[in-house]
Amino acid sequence: MTHDHASHPQGVQGEQPVGFWRSRYAVGLFVFGAVAGYFLWTEHRAHLEQWWPYALLLACPLMHVFMHKGHGGHGGHGGHGGGFGGLGRRTEQDSNGS
Repeated sequence: MTHDHASHPQGVQGEQPVGFWRSRYAVGLFVFGAVAGYFLWTEHRAHLEQWWPYALLLACPLMHVFMHKGHGGHGGHGGHGGGFGGLGRRTEQDSNGS
């Protein structure tokens, strides 16, 4: 009982394998997540709404930390003039008292 695998086509030459996010499993995962999210939101909306002000306040420092990571933080901006638009920077004139 020999079976020749070479006689079966392995697919069209040049065909790329489909990634996970374009597969039917990803669609199922997305639908499952959407349904779960809907039910979580409808069941827990009343006690989650009280936390919105705190979430907005927490978003400010988080955005600051993650957005400044992309260009190296404060200082060293070249033509930008510093992290706070020049506010609070001392010049040579200020330190001389003139």
